[in-house]
Amino acid sequence: MTRWFRSYWADEDLWYYFEADADGQVTRQVELHGPLEKPVVAAASTEWEVAQEAGTLADYEGTFGATAETPVHEWDPHEPQDLTAEEFETVWLTARAICQARARARVRHGA
Repeated sequence: MTRWFRSYWADEDLWYYFEADADGQVTRQVELHGPLEKPVVAAASTEWEVAQEAGTLADYEGTFGATAETPVHEWDPHEPQDLTAEEFETVWLTARAICQARARARVRHGA
């Protein structure tokens, strides 16, 4: 069964949003930083694996970051708050769009 939840880590001022499969593996992850909740990660484990196999991992991580590798039941998610699939999807789609736009802007400006 898929699980969606979020967790706030005050020491990093980050909201972590997770989608985890029945085995506790993170399948999608979003990280929002600071008071404006700026997306800094919007990664999917399947996309990460494809990028790794294709030799484009640096580009993928530069755009979307990476997901947690350790199953969620092996770490302390700092008081997780359950989400619905729709709540996660809304955050996911917004974060993905912003990460993609930021990557396109870097390419246009040669950064």
